[in-house]
Amino acid sequence: MTQTLDARPHAVPVSPASRAAARGLTAGVVVAGPLFLSVGVAQGLARDGFDFTRNAISQLALGGAGWIQTVSFLLAGALLIAGAVGLLRLLRGGPGGTWGPVLVGVFGGSFWAAAAFPADAGAGFPVGAPEATAMSGHGAVHMLAGMVGYLALCAAFVVLARPLAVRVGRGWAVATRLVPLAVLAGFAASAATVLAFTVGAGLGLLWLAAVTARLVTVSARA
Repeated sequence: MTQTLDARPHAVPVSPASRAAARGLTAGVVVAGPLFLSVGVAQGLARDGFDFTRNAISQLALGGAGWIQTVSFLLAGALLIAGAVGLLRLLRGGPGGTWGPVLVGVFGGSFWAAAAFPADAGAGFPVGAPEATAMSGHGAVHMLAGMVGYLALCAAFVVLARPLAVRVGRGWAVATRLVPLAVLAGFAASAATVLAFTVGAGLGLLWLAAVTARLVTVSARA
């Protein structure tokens, strides 16, 4: 007797109520990036001595108004982690349905680490800070958290390209595999200007929001 085995992964059936709850959680990922960037840009334009070409958004956690950026880090991390749980439920049993959300959760956790271990002062910010940056222990942890977080995000894009290819279309999948190259290029160019790092990081946050929103929209139609 001949049997045909289908090795393709199948999505686990999810009840309408569970799917609705998952979509509600994934809203955290959709909101986190735009909110974090909006708060950072608004502060950068308002605070004395801050220069987007010389200072990273994470330095806004320093100084008298630094608590605003610290709260922004904590809130963005919470939204990303909640959204990762939603993605895990939404994509459960399908391609990329485990590691994609897990990597997004790691990315969210890096925001909490960045809040707990602030960046070092330098490049003239806060006002009165020296031009040169002296690396401290908490500053080193902050940088490490950012590196781990954004590498996790880049890996998440590669993994999430699989459910995008299945559920949305090849174009979205190809773009999602290319975005990590742009993010990493921005980081590599940060030695010339910090603005390149900010643009690369911002692109990653916004594309993650777009990808998640697209997956949620397709899921709602299913």
